[in-house]
Amino acid sequence: MSRKLTLDDIVDVRAYERERATFRDRVIALKQRRRLAVGTIISVMFENRDTMRHQIQEMARVEKLVTDEAIQEELDIYNPMVPEPGQLCATVFIELTDDEQMLHWLPRLVGIERSFLFRLSDGTEVRSVTDEQHESQLTRADVTAAVHYIRFEFGPEQVAAFIGHVTLVVDHPNYREEIELLPATITELRSDLVP
Repeated sequence: MSRKLTLDDIVDVRAYERERATFRDRVIALKQRRRLAVGTIISVMFENRDTMRHQIQEMARVEKLVTDEAIQEELDIYNPMVPEPGQLCATVFIELTDDEQMLHWLPRLVGIERSFLFRLSDGTEVRSVTDEQHESQLTRADVTAAVHYIRFEFGPEQVAAFIGHVTLVVDHPNYREEIELLPATITELRSDLVP
């Protein structure tokens, strides 16, 4: 059964207003468990069905989207970021606070979206794949965007090795960082990987 969102999952604006505070608090807590800082300027947010539903509900609320066609457009945009079993989907943020930092870093980080990998407990590695829908819009030859959408495709043996010591690595020539995942993060992300 697919985990992708459908029109039935997105409630109308009035119904969303009734649940918004509680749902938002739950998603904020969820995002805290699913967000990793990798070095000083990059963070990676591992998306799931709830984070994407929140994104679509907020877009519908702000943009006053009320037709099925308008909601379906949002579903088409964000559903690729809902991981199916064996996948992790993530939004990568290059967190720069001023023009000087952007002028320094964005030209140096071209190709960053292909520079993420997981090193698993058995020593194997799983490299990021750039989301096809967004790739052509986000990267140019001379400068990169501050936001990227990536996914990781795991085979059954790699899912089994997503325990113990798991490290997220960035191996871009101009930005080399890594972070070992905490046990709670591994447990959280395994919920995406297993059926």
